[in-house]
Amino acid sequence: MASNPEVKPRLIDEQLCVAVYNANKLFNHFYIETLKPYNLTFPQYIALCALWEHDKLTVNEIGSRLNLDSGTLTPLLRRLEQNGWVKRTRSKIDERQVIVRLTPMAKSKRDEVYSQVTDCQSLLGFDDQTYVSSRTAMFDLADRLKSIDPKDLAAENETKD
Repeated sequence: MASNPEVKPRLIDEQLCVAVYNANKLFNHFYIETLKPYNLTFPQYIALCALWEHDKLTVNEIGSRLNLDSGTLTPLLRRLEQNGWVKRTRSKIDERQVIVRLTPMAKSKRDEVYSQVTDCQSLLGFDDQTYVSSRTAMFDLADRLKSIDPKDLAAENETKD
């Protein structure tokens, strides 16, 4: 393998992608433990959060809010329904649309689940400013990644060949 003297490799501990990957893995474990008493996964939790903000959403609306496709959402919502959290019904106006509503159990458990998650988040020891700046940095990173045109990545790789 020939090396290019103009390329200075970043050490693994200096790479943003590694930091994000490791934080994501730890957050996933954090939420697995936090949500275990409710038999919820993190994707199920965020779907419930969307519904706790706006009960009665279509599958497409939930997918848009969470950036999840219907292939991911359908089994997730099916499990939430089987466990008594939501009720899915076909729209009477457009039968292609599935409307998702919270069950009375989901409504009654909302504050308990939020409290559990909030209590666990306090373990991070973030003050309000650090919490907001961290969240803002992640949204900024996501926006920057979304703005990259895949054609630009392909063009960048072609110029290196």
